[in-house]
Amino acid sequence: MAIERENYSRLLEAIAEDIDIPPSKYQDAVDRYKSVGRWLEGGGYPGSWSVLNVYPQGSFRLGTVTKPPPGSVNRDYDIDLVAELPIAKSQTDPKSIKAMIRNRLREHGLYAKMLDDEGRRCWTLIYSEEDGVGFHLDVLPSASDGQASQDTSIAITNKQGGAYEWLSSNPKGYGVWFDEKNRGAFERVAFDQKRAIQARAREIYSRVDDVPDQLVRTPLQRSIQLLKRHRDVMFCEPAQQGSAPISIIVTTLAAHFYRGEGDVYSALTGIVSKFRAHAALVDNAGVDHSIAPSSPIKRTSDGRWYLANPVDPLENFADRWHEDGHRRAKAFFAWVERVHADLVDPPFATTSASAIKDRLSAVLGAGGGPRFGDLLVAAPPSVEKAVRVHISQGTKPWRGE
Repeated sequence: MAIERENYSRLLEAIAEDIDIPPSKYQDAVDRYKSVGRWLEGGGYPGSWSVLNVYPQGSFRLGTVTKPPPGSVNRDYDIDLVAELPIAKSQTDPKSIKAMIRNRLREHGLYAKMLDDEGRRCWTLIYSEEDGVGFHLDVLPSASDGQASQDTSIAITNKQGGAYEWLSSNPKGYGVWFDEKNRGAFERVAFDQKRAIQARAREIYSRVDDVPDQLVRTPLQRSIQLLKRHRDVMFCEPAQQGSAPISIIVTTLAAHFYRGEGDVYSALTGIVSKFRAHAALVDNAGVDHSIAPSSPIKRTSDGRWYLANPVDPLENFADRWHEDGHRRAKAFFAWVERVHADLVDPPFATTSASAIKDRLSAVLGAGGGPRFGDLLVAAPPSVEKAVRVHISQGTKPWRGE
C-alpha cells in the first residue's frame, strides 16, 4: 500500500520524538546541572567581582538533543554548561580559569570521583547509566569578554599541545539568534505540545505551565534532530567520525534556511534543498543564483570556506573545511545527497508502508515497532485547535528555569 505525504511527515516527527530526550531524562539532566551550578556558584574565585553564572548551551539549550544510535560507542546524552566567571580575561589567564573550575569540582566528594581527564576546553562529569542511558555533563570554563554591558561574549579556555589560549564565544547570543529564527513556529505549537507533554508526564509536571519551553519542538528543531541522527548513523565508524558534519554547522545552516514550514517533512525538504544548492562550491562554482545574495556559505578568494557565527562574524564555523583537500566539505555534501535520497525523496506513490518503515529504520537507527508502521497508513487526526499565542522569554540562566 502506498503512503500519503502527510502520514510520512507524521512518521518523521514520531521518529524525531523517539530519538529525543524524554521528559523524565530531561528533568534528571536539569536537576543535575542545577546541582552542579549551585556547587560552582558557592566557590571562591580570586579576582571575581560577583557570583559565577552557570547556564546551558548547545543542543540542550536549543532543543535539538538527540539520543545516540543503538550500538553507538557513546550511549550518553551530552549536556553542555558554561561556567562564566565574573573576571575580565585581561585580569587573568585561561590556565588559571580552567584550574579554578577543576579545583572547585574536586572539592565535592561525588564530583571528584565523576571528573574525567582534562578535555581541550571542558571538564566532564560522567554520570552512571540508568535504563541503559547515561549523561556526560561538560562544564566549559570562561571569563568575561564583553566590551559593553549588553555584550554577552565570553572568553573560553582552549588547551592546544600543552599550551592554553583564549577563544571567543557567545552561547547566549547564539541562543537568542536561534530563538528568533524559531519564534513564529514555537508560538504556533507551544501550548498544544505543552498540554500533551503534561498529560503524559503528570508525575513530573502538575500543570501545563510547568512544562518548560525547552521541551517544545518545532519543525525546525525536529528537522535538526533527524539530520543529526542520520549523520550519526552514516558516520558511525571511527575512521569516518573526523569527517562527520559538526552539529554547529548543521544547526546554523538549518536555522538560516528554515522558512517557517508547518510540518517536519516540508521543513526538512526546504532545508536540504538549500544545502544541495551549495554543492557546486566544492568545485569553486557559484551557488544557485536564487539564494546567492543571502547565502551563509561562501568561498573566499583563496579557496577557503566561510560560514560565520551569526552573532560573531569573526568566528568561522567552517574554518577547517579547506584542510586535507576539502575533506570535510566534500563529506558534508556527500552526506547531504544521502539525506536527500534517504529522507526527502521517497517515492510515495510506489513504495509500500513497510518498505518506507524499513528504510527509515536502517538510515536513522529508529522507527521499528508497530506504532511507526501504523502512522504510515492511519488517517491523520482532524482536531479543531484554538489559536493560542505564547511569547518566549529567550535565554534564561540556569537558576531561572
